Amino acid sequence: MSAPLDVSGQEMRAEPEAVAIAGGAPIQGRSLGQIAWMRLRRDKVALAGGLLVVFLILVAVFAPLIVGAFGQDPTQFNSDLIDSSTMAPKTGTGIGAQHLFGIEPVNGRDIFSRIVYGARISLLIAFLATLLSVIIGTLLGVTAGYFGGLVDSIISKTMDVFLAFPILVFAIALAGIVPDSAFGLTGDTLRVSLLVFIIGFFNWPYIGRIIRGQTLSLREREFVDAARSLGARGPYIIFRELLPNLVAPVLVYSTLLIPTNVLFEAALSFLGVGVRPPTPTWGGMLSDAVRFYTIPHFMFFPGMAIFITVLAFNLFGDGLRDALDPKAR
Repeated sequence: MSAPLDVSGQEMRAEPEAVAIAGGAPIQGRSLGQIAWMRLRRDKVALAGGLLVVFLILVAVFAPLIVGAFGQDPTQFNSDLIDSSTMAPKTGTGIGAQHLFGIEPVNGRDIFSRIVYGARISLLIAFLATLLSVIIGTLLGVTAGYFGGLVDSIISKTMDVFLAFPILVFAIALAGIVPDSAFGLTGDTLRVSLLVFIIGFFNWPYIGRIIRGQTLSLREREFVDAARSLGARGPYIIFRELLPNLVAPVLVYSTLLIPTNVLFEAALSFLGVGVRPPTPTWGGMLSDAVRFYTIPHFMFFPGMAIFITVLAFNLFGDGLRDALDPKAR
């Protein structure tokens, strides 16, 4: 068989190297993770949010080093810097080199140090509560979606009950009646564990509904039918076939649930049922600042800390959702 001819009648010869090489470099495939990372890098806003999230985590982890270099002990009183007649900081003792964010009224504690240490409490509770919600919601959601029938009906009705439960009222009541020592725990450890349980255990239905809906779609896919045809049972299909394909929605929803839990912890601390003084928390600082509305920096800095944290996680979560969405362009 002769080689094809071009329009001018000249014989055309195949160029195998032209097929194997494009632009002077071999054509290489990209994994789904590489494609998602490429999309995320193009989203500058989401990338900035992710970097800010990393910065906040580093601040929380290295709080003692940061405070040792730029602040003071967050529980140290500086009564000599407070005007006894107005209980406000004396003139010349506000924001400066020694106190980057100023000092609190009444007791004169360093606001910068308390903001930095408050990040540890807020992020720790938010991360642990989110982890608890994700574990419970994912397992129950995928179980309800895969088995269906009576199992789905029981789990779905349980979700409805939890969603209708007045969690804020219950949290205030439970956190208010628990003594200073219970379940073998005391002090901050007890309060943090209690808040993690309240926030995490009662928020799992939100992610459970999402995972259930995704599972209802995935269980009809070809790879699940292939696993069944090979004799795979329910637990194997759930953990080896369904859960790996649910990583993307779980990861995205987790990044959006963390800021919600930060706000919830701040609200409980603001109402006085969170971690108790003198341990610094952003919500507790806002609660103390309400009485001193004429000293704006006392309220401004903890409020901005909450605002920046929530905004950073939301921006990163939105960008991550778009990057992991296979239909995104």
